Formats: sequence, structure tokens, C-alpha cells
Amino acid sequence: MIDIQLLRRNPQDVAKRLATRGPGAFDVSQFERFESTRKELQAAVQQAQASRNRIAKDIGQAKARGQDVAELMQQGEKLKSLLEQSEAQLEKLQSGFQDLLERIPNIPHESVPVGASSEDNPEQRRWGEPRKFDFAPKDHVDVGTELSGLDFETAAKIAGSRFVVMKGEVARLHRALAQFMLDVHTREHGYTETYVPYMVSGACANGVSSLSKFREDLFKIEGRDLYLIPTAEYPVTNFVRDEIIALEKLPLKYVCHSPCFRSEAGSAGKDTRGMIRNHQFDKVELVQMVHPARSYAALEELTGHAESILKRLELPYRVVTLCTGDMGFSSAKTYDIEVWLPSQNTYREISSCSNFEAFQARRMQARYRAENGKPDLVHTLNGSGLAVGRTLVAILENYQEADGSVSVPGALRGYMGGRERLTPP
Repeated sequence: MIDIQLLRRNPQDVAKRLATRGPGAFDVSQFERFESTRKELQAAVQQAQASRNRIAKDIGQAKARGQDVAELMQQGEKLKSLLEQSEAQLEKLQSGFQDLLERIPNIPHESVPVGASSEDNPEQRRWGEPRKFDFAPKDHVDVGTELSGLDFETAAKIAGSRFVVMKGEVARLHRALAQFMLDVHTREHGYTETYVPYMVSGACANGVSSLSKFREDLFKIEGRDLYLIPTAEYPVTNFVRDEIIALEKLPLKYVCHSPCFRSEAGSAGKDTRGMIRNHQFDKVELVQMVHPARSYAALEELTGHAESILKRLELPYRVVTLCTGDMGFSSAKTYDIEVWLPSQNTYREISSCSNFEAFQARRMQARYRAENGKPDLVHTLNGSGLAVGRTLVAILENYQEADGSVSVPGALRGYMGGRERLTPP
């Protein structure tokens, strides 16, 4: 959530910066109407409270003199009724005002390029050269099906479209990928491994993003205030909700492997084939809570940690900076890492690494004890390190052979019992 004092000091400046995200990001006239009405109601409440206090004092003094206080008591009752009405109106207004504030996206960092869509995302760097095949490469669906490792028909029978059943050595490779990622991040990058609930409360979901704005993207548990997690960012970031962290404990760095569940609302017709956009998939998530002064250094570090997995798997990739019109709701700056997919002859997202600055922390009241001894908001960051299913897709496509077999990347062979190749049955 944006700092309300910043909005009150210069709403027009905030509106100008948020306009780079696209139309409708921030309705400054609605905000100013709320503010004007709030001030009027607060003044009315304060005036009614002062008048009621004065009447109460007059009643006490009149009683002490033995005077009739009936008229004063009548005035006091009218003031009490007026005060209750004004307080109810103010409470209703502030509830609506809070909902408005929670729907306002984060302000893009000054280094974020202005743009309207993914077409405007500048490339930062590339690593690796796409493989030149001496045969027509297949997509991961055909490769995995020939290995008897990907079964979309059975998944559809069980749960409908946008699900997959994995079997045999392909399922083992998927498990190996998650284990490999966890080992690298915990042993070499300093993250603490966590295991979390796969459901969060509405308050937790709203602390990470805007529940009222993105409710349709989540799967809700019927009859309960619980939602299936769209990413482990939701439970892990909430570790610090309503906490004050000791300065010397920063940074906090967590890694979590979990399934992720997304309704994919609004994505009808997009990536309907295969595993690119499923309702359920696995991710290894990196989350950091850091001192505000080093959050942008932490963003570079975290992005590098995600990149290191692709380098060890020898998968070509590129890094792009998301422009203002393509960034996520909570992000102040985001790098997307995109892996090369031969079947599509293009790079596809496999990780988003974001700095949210104090946006999430303000929603969650996640603070640290600053150098001056006073509580201040931490900065939060997260990124996929990596999306496990999409990494599997990239391996099946980039390491396929003409005979239908798939070579196992060297970094994973120890996790596969020394297996060097997956072969069709």
C-alpha cells in the first residue's frame, strides 16, 4: 500500500507517476473527494465531541448548584445522537477509503522504463546460445508424451483442462529439479528452507496483494476464509506480518518449494497446450526481507541467484526489465528471466524477480527496529528460483534428441541416480 501521507501531500504527482502504468491505476479525483469528505466528517465528529463535553461539564456544574438540568440533558442527548451518526458516517467512509487505497498499485521506481506492454520491456542481458538442431525439434508435449512421462488426457479426466499427470522418469526429473534448486539456494546462496501451508487467510492474501482486486485469480476454499496459494510468496512474506524485526537479523532470506494454484482468470485461449499455463504447478520461491537502504542491491542479488540455476542447467536465457505498463500490482521494479524454448523459437518467462519496497510491509505492518531505535518498514522482495514445471519444459525441449530421447543435464545426474538419458519405452 502506498504511504497515505505521500498521497495527501501531493496526489497530483502520485497520479502522474501511476499513470505510466496505464489508465485507471489511480483516480485522483475520487481520492480528493474522499479526502474532502473525510475532513468534513472528522471536523463534525470533533465539534460534536467538544460540544458534548461542554454540555457534560455544564450539567455537572448545574447539578452542583441545585439547578434544573432537564434542558441540558435534552441537549446532551441530541448531541450524543448527532455524534453517533457522524461517527457511523465516518467509519463507513473510512472503510470505503481503505478499500480505495488497497486497490492503488505501487509507484514504479524511477529506473523503470515507461511503456505500455511487454513489447516495451528492454533486454538487459543474454546468456548462452540457443542450440542449433539438425532435426525439427518437437515441443515438450510431444517429447514428454513419447517418453510416457506427460499425460494430459488422464489429468483432464481427473480435474479438467490445464492440468498434467507426470509419470516415471519425467516425474523423477521434475522432483530432481526442485531438490537441485533447494540445495543450491540453501547451501550456496544463504537461504533458509521453509515448508508452509498451501492455504492462506484473506488477511494474508491482502497483505501481499489486493484481495478485493484480484480475488478472481485465486481458488477459494468454500465456506472458509482460506485461499489456495498462487505462490509461496503469500505465506512466506507473511512470516513478518505484525512483527518488529531486530536490526541485526536483517536480511531474512527464505526459500520454499510448493505447489501453486491459479485460476488463470482472463487467460482464456492463452497457452492452452502443455504445461506453460496450468492451474497447478510447482515453484521454488525466493523471498527476502531487507533494510530499505539495500533493497535494490538485494534485487540484483536475488535475480542473480535465479539466473545461476539456468546457468548450471546450461539453458539459454535472457533478462528483461518490465516496463511500467507490464509490472505486477505490488512491484516497484521487476526483472523477468526468460528461458529459450526451441519449439516456440522464442524466450518465455521462467522467473519474475521483484522489489516491492515498503508496499507489502505497510499492508502487513512488517517492521524492523531502525538505527535510531524506532520501528520502520522493511522492504520485501521475491522471485522464482525457478518455476519447476517451466524448467522441466525447457529441459525436455532443449535437451531432446532425434530418436525421442532426452539428455539429462550434468547438474541433475546426481539426483537421477547417475542417469544420463531418458529414453522412450
